[in-house]
Amino acid sequence: MPALQDSINAVRVAAEAANRLKATDIVAFDVADLLGITDIMMVAAASNERQVLAVAEEIEKDLYLKCSGRQPRSREGLTEGQWVLLDYGDFVIHVMHEESREFYGLERLWRDCPAIDLELAHPETAEHADAAAVATA
Repeated sequence: MPALQDSINAVRVAAEAANRLKATDIVAFDVADLLGITDIMMVAAASNERQVLAVAEEIEKDLYLKCSGRQPRSREGLTEGQWVLLDYGDFVIHVMHEESREFYGLERLWRDCPAIDLELAHPETAEHADAAAVATA
């Protein structure tokens, strides 16, 4: 369990970095039973290609600085800007362009997996963001 908790803590650091750069739909799933190759999958959406790359870089920087020098064992998609996949072994971070969300919406594959509480004060979806904006106005 300590290893899983360590992964969850690292994913929370990644989520905070994504949230700080205004990524949306930040959600993480416990996919260990389904995939067997990683424990946690975190997905975040960004509004444009520049933001996709910035969010991925911010996540990578924070995980290195705040989680004992963690570095991804592989990176994919960094040059396209439509998506970036950072594989840390025990967890995977997927940042995608929100316009490509349907195509790259990997979370549909494990929507029945348990969601991990990332403890972030942010809206989970665009609908929640609209509702929050109306409620605060």
